[in-house]
Amino acid sequence: MNQRNSDTLLHDLQQTLITRKQHKPQDSYVASLYHKGLNKILEKIGEEATEVILAAKDHNPHHAQTEDALVNEVADLWFHTMVMLSHEGIPIDKVLDVLRQRQGTSGHTEKAQRQKDDAAQGDAR
Repeated sequence: MNQRNSDTLLHDLQQTLITRKQHKPQDSYVASLYHKGLNKILEKIGEEATEVILAAKDHNPHHAQTEDALVNEVADLWFHTMVMLSHEGIPIDKVLDVLRQRQGTSGHTEKAQRQKDDAAQGDAR
């Protein structure tokens, strides 16, 4: 899947999540999460992150089942993270922009720059 198709998929999902805010909690899983609030959404993200860790530990490159399990758990984590972003009114484009900015930059360099920026913001307060 190319970047354009990936972006379209994420934007389509974001739009679906936004429309689910209008549904009744009993009619939609996402609406029920919105209704229960941020803490419940964060709890789900924590559960899914734990399941990703466990699936990664169990992953065996010679067994397709373990790969499928890991991929499905990552999809669940991404989904619930997008629910949280939608709940907080943060568009997916903001995350995609950060990832694009970081692409091609050493992780060490990028982290050092963020720490420098954080320190500068702390001095400004």
